[in-house]
Amino acid sequence: MKIVIPGGSGQVGTVLARAFHAAGDEVVVLSRRIERQPWRVIVWDGRTAGDWVREIDGCDVVLNLAGRSVNCRYDAANRAEILESRVLSTRVVGQAVAAASRPPRVWLQASTATIYAHRYDAPNDERTGILGGHEADAPSTWTFSIDVARAWEAELDAAVTPRTRKVALRSAITLSPDRGGVFDTLLALVRFGLGGRAGDGRQFISWVHYQDFIEAVRWLIAREPLAGIVNVAAPQPLPNAEFMRTLREAWGARFGLAATNWMLEIGALAMRSETELILKSRRVVSTRLLEDGFRFRFPEWEAAARDLCRQWRTLNAPRSTSPADRQGGAWSGSASTGGRGAASSPALPQSRASGRDRS
Repeated sequence: MKIVIPGGSGQVGTVLARAFHAAGDEVVVLSRRIERQPWRVIVWDGRTAGDWVREIDGCDVVLNLAGRSVNCRYDAANRAEILESRVLSTRVVGQAVAAASRPPRVWLQASTATIYAHRYDAPNDERTGILGGHEADAPSTWTFSIDVARAWEAELDAAVTPRTRKVALRSAITLSPDRGGVFDTLLALVRFGLGGRAGDGRQFISWVHYQDFIEAVRWLIAREPLAGIVNVAAPQPLPNAEFMRTLREAWGARFGLAATNWMLEIGALAMRSETELILKSRRVVSTRLLEDGFRFRFPEWEAAARDLCRQWRTLNAPRSTSPADRQGGAWSGSASTGGRGAASSPALPQSRASGRDRS
C-alpha cells in the first residue's frame, strides 16, 4: 500500500516509516526539511496546500503526526507554535483528503493521552475516561495541554471526508531504543545514577513499546469498523516509582537518585522543558483495541524494559574492527536481540530525527 506520513521525520514517524518501508509499502513523508532516507521525503509547511497534495490523492493511508515538540518551555511563542502546528496541519490534511478524487480509505490522526485527567484512582479508557482541565489537584498551567488536545481533535472532527474513515490516536509515550527519544532520555538518567522516582512517584506512566505501536497502527488500518477515538497504550500503566525501579533492574543499576519537585523545577528550567511532562499522572488503557482482538506483545513493563535495554545496548555497542566482525560477525545490524516481537522487527539505525515534527 501507499502510506503518506505528514510530520513523519520525528522519532515516532521514523519508527513507522522504517517499518512500513521494510514491509515493502510505499512510504512518503511530508516534512519541513528534506532528509536523505530510504523512502521519499517531500517538503511541506504544514499550513498550506502545495505539490504534496498529489501524494494524498490515490494513497491508501494518511497518518498525520505533525506537531511541534512539547518538550520546551511553555512561553507565549512556543504555546502558539504548539497549537498552530497541530491545528493548521490537521486542517490542511483534511482539505487535501476532502478534495482528492481517490481519497485514502483511512486517515489516522495523532492525538495524545494527555487529554485525560490527572488521576490516580482509576484508568482512563475511551468510554469511561475523564477528560482533564478541571482537576482540583493539578496546576492551572496544565490546562494548556488539554486545550491543545481538544482543539486538535476538534479539527479532525470538523473535516468532511465521507469516503475516508477517521481515527484519532490518543497515544501514550512510544518507547524505542533510538537515540534522542523518550526511552533514551529515561535510560540516560538510570545510567548516570539519577533514575529514581520523580516527585512522590505516585503519578502513573502510560507507555507503549514501539513494536506494539507499529502493530496497532497496522491493525487500525486493516480493521474497517474501528473509527473515532482509540487509545494506544499498553494494558498496564504503573506509578513512576515502580516504572523507574523496573527500568533500573532491567539495566542492572543498583540505585537511582530520587528528584523532589523543586529539583525537577530547576532541572526543567535548565533543560528548557516543563515538569508537567514528568509529574502529570497519565493512567490510560486501550479498551477498544483489546475488545477488537488486538494483543500486545509487551503488555507488561518488565518485559518491555528488558527488551528495550537489550536493543539499546546492541545499537550502542562499539563497532569491532576484527576481521570476523568486518565479515558480519558481532555487528549484524539487527537491533532486536530477543522478546516476542524480535522476528518482525527491522534493524533500527540510530535516529537523527528532530522532535519538531512530532509531539
